[in-house]
Order: sequence, then C-alpha cells, then structure tokens
Amino acid sequence: MDHTSTLNPGMTDRVKPVPSAALDAAAQSVRSRIAVIDVLRGLVMLIMLFDHVREAIYLHVPISDPMAVDSMPPDLFFTRTAAHFCAPMFVFLTGLSAWLYAHPAAGPRDATGFLVKRGLLLVALELVVVNFAWVGTFPPPVMYLQVIWVIGLAMIFLALAHKLPLKLLGAAGALIVAGHNALTWISFEPGSVAYDAWTLLLHRGFLVADGAVKVKVTYPLLPWIGVILLGYAAGPLYARAMAPERRRRLLRMIGGGALLLLLVLRGLNIYGEELPWVQGETAVRTLMSFLNFTKYPPSLDFVLMTIGTGMLVLAWLEPYDNRLTRAFATFGGAPMFYYLFHLLLLLYMQKALVAVFGANHGARFGVDALWPVWVVALALMPVLYVPCKAFANFKRSSKQAWVRYF
Repeated sequence: MDHTSTLNPGMTDRVKPVPSAALDAAAQSVRSRIAVIDVLRGLVMLIMLFDHVREAIYLHVPISDPMAVDSMPPDLFFTRTAAHFCAPMFVFLTGLSAWLYAHPAAGPRDATGFLVKRGLLLVALELVVVNFAWVGTFPPPVMYLQVIWVIGLAMIFLALAHKLPLKLLGAAGALIVAGHNALTWISFEPGSVAYDAWTLLLHRGFLVADGAVKVKVTYPLLPWIGVILLGYAAGPLYARAMAPERRRRLLRMIGGGALLLLLVLRGLNIYGEELPWVQGETAVRTLMSFLNFTKYPPSLDFVLMTIGTGMLVLAWLEPYDNRLTRAFATFGGAPMFYYLFHLLLLLYMQKALVAVFGANHGARFGVDALWPVWVVALALMPVLYVPCKAFANFKRSSKQAWVRYF
C-alpha cells in the first residue's frame, strides 16, 4: 500500500512516521471496500439455498410467476420473495466486479478476453453441469436456460461494450431496465425466427417445444443486460479514490431513491409491473399483493426492490468485519464452486431420501410442510462452508489460470 510522505518545514526532508492506528484503519478501509462485495454475494447465496432446498424437497407445491397470493401460504410467499434478491444481486455484482477487474491499482486494462472466456464457460456449465444437477440425467428431458446461462451471455455483451463511455453504459442499463415493460405487448408466431429471437431477449418460453430434448428460456437476456450494465456503471463507487463515507452516502441515496420510486410506481399502480396490487383480506395479504413482482423476465418494480435494497445493504455491511461477515465472504469468494457444489449436493440428497424413505410425491421424496425446508437449509450451511473455504483458499494461493474463472 502506498503511503503519502509528509515534509517537516524548516528541517531536512524526512518522512514522518505514520501512526500504527492510522495504518490499520487505512488497511481496513481497503479490505472492507472490496470484501463487502463478497459479503453481500455470500449472503444472497445463502438465501438462495432456502429456495433451492424448497425445490429439492417441496417441489410438489407449485409456485407461479407472479405468485398466486390469494391461495399461497404467507410463509411460502415470503421465502420465495427473499430468494428474489439472489439473481439481480448476482448479475449486478458481476458487472461491478467486472469494472474492478478492468480498473486495478496498476491502471486500466482490457477486460474483453477475460469476460468473453468466463461468459462462454458459464454458458457451457449451464448447458451441461447445471442442467444435470437439477434432474440427475443428461441430456435432461427439458434443458432450461437459467441464471448462469444469462450471466454468461450478459458478460459476453459487457465484454463487447465495456469500453464505451461509462455514462452511456449506465444510461443504456437504466433505459433497458425501465423500458422493457413497455414492450411486453409484442408477440410473434411460434416457430418463426422473430419468435425465437424475442424469446431469447424478453419472453420466457420454449425455443424447442418438441422432441427428445426440449429447450426452455427461463431467464430472457435483455433485462439482465440492463442490470449488468448498471452494475458496471456503479463500479467507480468502489474506486480507491472514493472516500468510504461518500461511497456509503451515495449507496444510501441510490438505494433509497430506487425504493422511493418503487413506492410511487407500485403504490399508484402506474407502471413497472403487469399485475396490479389489490387490497387483501388482511394486512399480510395486502403486503403480499404489493410485493408480488414478476421475475421471468424481471419487471422494473422487481429490479427496483432488489437492487435498491441491495444498495442499502452494501452501505450497511461495509464497516463490519466479524466472524459472520467473514463467513459470508468465504461463500461469496467462491460463487461458481458453491453454486455447482450445492446443486449436486441437493441432487444426491434427494436420491438418498428416496432410497431411505421411498418416493411419496411421484418419483420424488417431499416434505408436507415448509419448516423442514428451513431446517435443512440451515443444517446444510456448515456442510457447504468447509469445501467452499478450502476452495477459496486454493483459489487465493493457486497460480493456475483456470481457477480465477471460478
């Protein structure tokens, strides 16, 4: 770390000693500036675990998008709503991390090759490993193009666009996120090239609806390009020259502004979500209706809620350095390893449950209440921590090029 020398007037030039406490504070500021990104990423990854355990042992209870709030139990609704924060923060932090990669301490560097190669790797992992991990067969009967796929494609887009002026990228990201809801009325005839292109970009649906292996897009690309561009445009908030207090103040302003805009748009049912909220039988049902946003593709209100809250959490978490935040950072420092490992763990956990207890919901084993989902998710966290910590340590010490792509 560079230290600024101070000259003592009236004497020969010499460097005044910097107090140890000041050095410790400066070092902590640098660590927290970067570490908080892994802390938040790790936190949302653990929240994601609850939803994926639900899909492992509670899959027989279907969830629509948006959710059917009139009939859905509140505990299931809020468990699913918490998981809504995962994908947007994953994509946003990917853009933010890409800016940090392109702007190291030594000076700007070309991130094109790294982003393209990592994007292609993520697409390949989605097609092969992730699809296998969800069902345990390959090829699967339906190949789903989900979050890892869309992060990979968004990274490739960012690789081609990141050298454009930052203000232009930020404006384009905001325009895409805010404007794509106005395009939902557009549709094309299935089987046409326009239909396939529109399905890839904006409409969730089947690219291949017949045959031995069907292909379904669940994460249309266009809105997530907007989110990754916003993340990249937010990168200068984490520049070395940015004072920590100013960064946290700006994060609070951005997050608070996003949530205020959400309250106006959603409160008056103006724009940003196709399904308007309505008064429910109880205050809880009304809140559920208000927070019932579309994820596939993510509506403007969905992004305002998730990214807005994420900005506030980034500002709040940054000063903290304790066992809990370090544990979150351990998970967040090995995101791809965690993602693949936890899916495979859940796959073989389901197979083991069927072998021991038998299938009670079709060919699967499932529980008949939601609380075991929470218990299993909490129990799996320390199980996942050990290999993630080992891989994170290996990643930091290894000089092998492939490791940095995970």
